[in-house]
Amino acid sequence: MTLRYPGPPARAWAPCDNPGMGHDDRYDELIASLGGFHRSWLVYLGIELGLFQQVRAARESGVTTAELAAATGTHPAAVDAWAWASDAHDLTTFDDGRLVIDEDVAAILLDGDRADFLGGQFVHAVVASMDWGGMPEFFRTGKPIAERPERYRKAIATLTRQDIAVFFQEVLAALPQLVADLSRGGRVVDVHCGGGRWLVAMAQRFPALELVGVEFEADSVARARAIVADAGLSDRIDIREAKATDPGKVGEYDLAYFQYALHQLPDAAQVLRAAWAALRPGGRLIVLDWPLPSGQDEFRTRHGEIIAGVQLDELYQGTALASRERFLAWFADAGLPDPTSIDLPSGAAVFLAERVD
Repeated sequence: MTLRYPGPPARAWAPCDNPGMGHDDRYDELIASLGGFHRSWLVYLGIELGLFQQVRAARESGVTTAELAAATGTHPAAVDAWAWASDAHDLTTFDDGRLVIDEDVAAILLDGDRADFLGGQFVHAVVASMDWGGMPEFFRTGKPIAERPERYRKAIATLTRQDIAVFFQEVLAALPQLVADLSRGGRVVDVHCGGGRWLVAMAQRFPALELVGVEFEADSVARARAIVADAGLSDRIDIREAKATDPGKVGEYDLAYFQYALHQLPDAAQVLRAAWAALRPGGRLIVLDWPLPSGQDEFRTRHGEIIAGVQLDELYQGTALASRERFLAWFADAGLPDPTSIDLPSGAAVFLAERVD
């Protein structure tokens, strides 16, 4: 059974191309894209250096560039240039020597508990592009980058905040029975759990749950265990170093979860099959991901434009986003029932299979 919710809102899916545009219009469009490159860096610097946070904290009274530099430990001349540029790009307003930020802009860029949080997307896009010096060689040879630096892992951690918000605000809203069942307790596994932040959020939201994170990268295991310990949840969250094809014992879990993970695994069908076997009767398997558009018209939207850029970086590191059809094919190849497929307002999608035997 496949359910299709209404498509994402116009802000995410509005067409970004007009075949009838003339030369001057095309020029304006392309120069706006060039400006967008600089805008992305201004956003990244504003987040990374805490500039936006300080401007937001000043509220309507604003802050001078000297005050902002002092508060963030940055160079006054550089901050002054950033202030003028962020005003030019309509990220802040710089009038009479004081800088203020619109609360809607601040919320979208800074509040990671929102499904429309874009700060992580900006941070990831800029940090990922720092590695793109080898992109031409990748195009010539098809050989992906061997390793990403630590800054990239930190950027992914920022990006993950949006995925977690999408789960709590959109997935749970679409699946009220799941909320009721999780509230009563049970045992949950997050396969390829990364830094374990979803597990911490789940433990805090659902106090009766027991949670397991399975991760095959040793550095991610260490990071996840530290995050869990810092949250005081080591008694309820067990981080295991294991392959994604070895999530646990047969019939161990009530929920197996994949968050922006399945498309990164070379043996997706085998991983799904193993997770399915680890479910108890009545258990659920949920995949949350950001699918690749299924056709040309969907690519020709603002959302498609962004996803196409993300796919370029995925390929560069040796992975690849997948279309909705590809996700469904993985379920079929694993011998699982056809999952319920739900398109979410954010542009993400969730695939749900329930074990009735």
